[in-house]
Amino acid sequence: MKSIKLFFRIFFGAIILAPILAWLIWLFSPKRKLVIAIIDKTELNKNGQERISLDWILNYEKFTKTRTKLYNAGDDYYGFDPKKNGRYRLKGLENFTNDQIEQLSEISDATFFTDTYGVYNNEWDGHIKMDERSVKIYGGMSSQDMAYLEKMKARKKLILAEFNDIGSPTSSEIRSQFETLFGVHWTGWVARYFENLDTSQNKEIPRWLIKNYLQQHGNKWPFHKGGIGFVNQNDQIEILGSETDLTNPVPQIRTFKYGQEKFNLPHFIKYSYWLDIMTYNDSINHAISAYEIHTTRKGAKILQQNNIPDKFAAVIMHNQKDYKFYYFCGDFTDNPIKHRSSYFKGIPFISPLFYDVSNPNERKSFFWQYYRPMVTKILDDYYKELHSRNSKKQIIQNQ
Repeated sequence: MKSIKLFFRIFFGAIILAPILAWLIWLFSPKRKLVIAIIDKTELNKNGQERISLDWILNYEKFTKTRTKLYNAGDDYYGFDPKKNGRYRLKGLENFTNDQIEQLSEISDATFFTDTYGVYNNEWDGHIKMDERSVKIYGGMSSQDMAYLEKMKARKKLILAEFNDIGSPTSSEIRSQFETLFGVHWTGWVARYFENLDTSQNKEIPRWLIKNYLQQHGNKWPFHKGGIGFVNQNDQIEILGSETDLTNPVPQIRTFKYGQEKFNLPHFIKYSYWLDIMTYNDSINHAISAYEIHTTRKGAKILQQNNIPDKFAAVIMHNQKDYKFYYFCGDFTDNPIKHRSSYFKGIPFISPLFYDVSNPNERKSFFWQYYRPMVTKILDDYYKELHSRNSKKQIIQNQ
């Protein structure tokens, strides 16, 4: 009886002490200064959902904006800044002079364009239907953004961008400049998996998507389960239903050997959120991973008729040493995770407790198994490179 009581005391003591110990290890972990200019034009409140995965990594890994200050998720970014009582401030690079853009490119070690989709009246005003399209308040990549990116590239700084940075509402002129600068191309298509396409049950399906599909397909909506919706920039809609068009309803990401070895990524993982269909110049870039859409013959025919590939890049990486560039072909940084968990060292080891991989719609596993190891490795390697470069400069100056 005494041994049983002792066991439970030790067991419950460990449960209580483990989080405290994990927090103390995080607290006393060394800080690493890495100045990252984060661009987020789709911030509706102060929780930073559109860039939460990046903020999580910066906090967990103790990357700092100065020698002592950690990044503040609510303030340390450029873009749309929501205030109380329906007020907001526009603090994007659009307000920068050429000299200020030059200065920013000089002091920044890296930049991450996490989201430029922007903010619209239907999102900012709760009285307007959220799933209807409306007038833009702010958003899209700007000429000032491009000037900054050009200077960052010239300085060989790390540049990361992702889904929708060059999609709507970015102008075709700015998009073309970005594509030429980095050797990537948006096909005009975006896509997303929906667990339930029954319009009477799933109210998260955008009304504009339903309306356009009905208008373009004889006023018929033959979907009752899950599937993948494809949206073109000209408002063309195509849908592959899981019942007749897909052998696997959820897009899969296949990581090639380089990505598995370099970034410790899984060979396959599902991805159930927004993505853009991109191509790239393979003489200067290569794909770390690629999406795979598993179709039936009927589904393959629909894709072929609309020039939509069933395999296309998921992560594009510049493969030469003249500059550093990654493009994530999906809304990778927006994941349903909690920022507070980033204060506990070792938490990735128990991350499988936080999600159910059997659920096709869950997205937490993508963060823990794919996004976190990849972005952490990118930032770790870049920090070490900068630190080594600065150390060599210091040695030369002291000689």
